[in-house]
Amino acid sequence: MKYLLLSLVIFSNEFVMFSQKNIIDTTITHLPFAISKEKKLPEEELAEKREGTYLTGIPDISYDPLNGLGYGGEATLFFNGKRTDPFFDYTPYRAQLIIRAFNTTNSQRELAIGCDIPYIFNSKWRLRAEMAYEINPNHLYFGVTEKSLNSLQYYQNNDSLTTLIKNASYADYENGLSGDVKNYNKYTKNEALLNVSLERSYFGGKLRALIGYEYAVVNFTSTGNISLLQNDFNTKKIIGVGKNNVTFLQGGFIYDTRNLETDPTNGVFAELLNEISLQALGSQYNFNKIFFHANLYKSILPKKLKHFIFAARFGLGYTSGNAPFYEYQDQWSSEGSIEGLGGGATIRGYKQGRFLGRVMQFNNIELRYKFAQCKILKQHLAFSGVPFFDVGAVWNDFNTIKSIDNYRYSEGLGLRIAWNVNTILRFDYAVSKEDKQFFFQLGHCF
Repeated sequence: MKYLLLSLVIFSNEFVMFSQKNIIDTTITHLPFAISKEKKLPEEELAEKREGTYLTGIPDISYDPLNGLGYGGEATLFFNGKRTDPFFDYTPYRAQLIIRAFNTTNSQRELAIGCDIPYIFNSKWRLRAEMAYEINPNHLYFGVTEKSLNSLQYYQNNDSLTTLIKNASYADYENGLSGDVKNYNKYTKNEALLNVSLERSYFGGKLRALIGYEYAVVNFTSTGNISLLQNDFNTKKIIGVGKNNVTFLQGGFIYDTRNLETDPTNGVFAELLNEISLQALGSQYNFNKIFFHANLYKSILPKKLKHFIFAARFGLGYTSGNAPFYEYQDQWSSEGSIEGLGGGATIRGYKQGRFLGRVMQFNNIELRYKFAQCKILKQHLAFSGVPFFDVGAVWNDFNTIKSIDNYRYSEGLGLRIAWNVNTILRFDYAVSKEDKQFFFQLGHCF
């Protein structure tokens, strides 16, 4: 509870400071409508921003502790326009089209196509859309209540007559499971989805209202002869195993003063979003999800430490109603879903989806220091070192938030490589009392 209150106080103070600044910059006269001066790209990044249309095609080589070595390709087609374009200085791109095909050594497969068009048709509207298909046999399930916070324990060789090993590391726990319980925590996800959203800008682009719709066909199956997921489903502790159709009507508000969305050095990004799933809208379930998410980016001592950025994040989600188990871990953000506590997007020292509950809260702190930059084959590269700290907790409901005992944390060190400003290569090594994990992925953690 102390972590939660402290995080809220910090972000409340920062919001007051940022909100007291001018809403718009009235000196901007060449734009179709006023855009806040905080939205202008930093001069250094603006100097490196390319004109026209160009393709960033990279082999999508990544590593994730659960899915293994990933390989595939991601092609991003950027439409930047010319420097005379009135929006050139205020957007990372005029339009972006992404096509991604991906596979891993542990049989995760993904195919996706998406687009993002800020200020579409020179209007105050932004369009995002995505179609995706994924099959992943490497998901983990430890329950959807505070019991998922329990330390790992097992019987050696699945023999209940032996001594119960408690407070095990994840590696020892995984190695200790054998025979019928070898895949006790694993399940397979098969999903096809379509998501479309529209955002409308207000107050010089700082505030956006969002409305969206998502349709997904999913199929979740347990792995192995004995499965915690299947046991919880059979005893009616959870719903959602098997094939499901889920639809969402999405809405919310976004406050955004970041100077560069893909790699910000100053500003605030915050969103209050709601997803409602109703049988009347074609879903199999009636439930509701609300998510508050705030990121802060601030240059520290810009005159002396020009490339030293403090970045922090606060997230709080709540799932109510008759929700299937997999929705507890999926917190929908306007910039992509955040899947449970654990993994590369939240508490990096724990496995993906390690902790689930109706209430999920997390914080991340990073210190990003750009220590070098260069050009190789006309490609601009910038290198940053990033020490980080992650903390988060889950609860069964708001009335059970009574102490800090539910919080789990990890810490680590990362490297970021910014390629032509917009493409971020992320390397993270994180440690917790339960695990040690290495990630290589595209894009900042937040």
